[in-house]
Amino acid sequence: MARQALSLRHRLRHTWRFVRVGMTRYVGNRPWVAGIAGTLVALAMSILIALEVGAGRSETLDHARQTSQNLVSIISADLERNVEIYSLSLQAMADVARDPLTWTLPAPERQAMLFDRVTTAAYLGGAYVVDANGQVAAAQYEDANTTIRLDDREYFQVHQRNPAAGLCFSHPYTSRLRGGELSIALTRRIDDAQGRFAGIALLAIRIEYFQHLLDRIDTGAQGSVFIVMTDGTLLARKPLAAPEIGSNIAMPPRFREMDTHGSGTYEAIATIDGVRRIYTYTHVPGTPLIAVVAPAVDDVLAPWQHRSHVAAALTIGFGAVFVFVSWLLAFALRDKQRAQAALQRLATTDPLTRLDNRRVLDKRLDDEWRRAQRERKPLSVLFIDIDHFKTFNDTYGHDSGDEVLIAVADCIASVARRSSDLVARYGGEEFAVVLPDTTAEGAFAVAEQIRRKVESQVIVPEQGAPRGVTVSVGCATALPPSTDVANGLDLLAAADQQLYVAKHQGRNRTCSAQWKEGAAAQAGSRAGAGL
Repeated sequence: MARQALSLRHRLRHTWRFVRVGMTRYVGNRPWVAGIAGTLVALAMSILIALEVGAGRSETLDHARQTSQNLVSIISADLERNVEIYSLSLQAMADVARDPLTWTLPAPERQAMLFDRVTTAAYLGGAYVVDANGQVAAAQYEDANTTIRLDDREYFQVHQRNPAAGLCFSHPYTSRLRGGELSIALTRRIDDAQGRFAGIALLAIRIEYFQHLLDRIDTGAQGSVFIVMTDGTLLARKPLAAPEIGSNIAMPPRFREMDTHGSGTYEAIATIDGVRRIYTYTHVPGTPLIAVVAPAVDDVLAPWQHRSHVAAALTIGFGAVFVFVSWLLAFALRDKQRAQAALQRLATTDPLTRLDNRRVLDKRLDDEWRRAQRERKPLSVLFIDIDHFKTFNDTYGHDSGDEVLIAVADCIASVARRSSDLVARYGGEEFAVVLPDTTAEGAFAVAEQIRRKVESQVIVPEQGAPRGVTVSVGCATALPPSTDVANGLDLLAAADQQLYVAKHQGRNRTCSAQWKEGAAAQAGSRAGAGL
């Protein structure tokens, strides 16, 4: 087991090293990949952060809705509890007032019987029993003005017309009994023994109760919270706008949505101030009241916006730096690649003629020899020398000699143009040409084309008639492995021997190791005067 684990770790290390080296080479050969990869990574990070920020916005709004739901539940529970207490008090008042014996008791005892169970809440304006004519028959407080008639009030007429009205809520009104205080009335019908209308039991609740309930709710600088009746009558609002209390704010279709659904949440722009708010509402059970909490969207999102701005700034900043560094690395890799390519060119190229140098020639000869062996195809080599070049240098100087070398190199390269051909400067005034998959006849033809082109195009000015530059060419061809030549260098040496033969025969001619003497002699007969 230990040996297997060690072998597995070894394979994993080998695989990781292989992948790492492969990636390094890939990126090194394609430096733009680093810049594009860095840009894509920065873009992906930006998108992920943007998605996270967007999710944070949704979470912030959801949290605000949940908080608003909790607040409207608190308001609704408080209203429901107090209304239930008021309803029990009204029921007790109606039951006592319905008994004829109650009205035979002395005033103090009658008042105690009627209002003994009435709540003493801080915002209760008073409790009253109103007879069938709208006259105040009894009041909770002794100083109440009992001469005032209330038969024109909405809450009185509702019970007068409808025996089954039950517990009723009035719209806000200005109290005649308490100096014009704004109040709402909770009332129940009182019937006599025959079931006829005998008056109402009334609890007056000062409107400040609702406002005090809302004052404890914090909805932000632009938020709003209010209590409204199902028909749109506003009972309280924060921030307080006194003239609005008692007004109707029913605005279709949004208010109709609140009226028809028990609870819910929606976003809308307020017509009063143009602020976009999240409206969360619920109907108070057993009442015609709706509690609404509406924080402003801008207030809710203010902390999120601050965080998102910071996140955006950091993302843009770090992303820009990351992209900049990635492209800086890409440009550095590109420059390194160019420098390496330049060094490689310097190491493999002759600086004067721009041909391949001796190092490339030796390696290419070896490679082509091996390929010729595998494919059993002929391989030819030309060895070229400029005739009388030393005399030319001594006569005209090295600068002119360099110009001749460049011109001869261009002529040779223009003839050996196949992608598989190699033209190299061997040294001094000597050049070599490697011709893969080329027979002796073909090599001789290429050599003759080079010799003629140099003879016709490379002209040296002189005081008398201009004279042309000539070259001598030695050719050697082998068909591995059926030959006495062992390798590519031996083949080059054979071409060099043929070059010496051409020079010995008078220069400006081509000689081939596999070509018959007649052909060589014929090439020599066409030779012109050399340098």
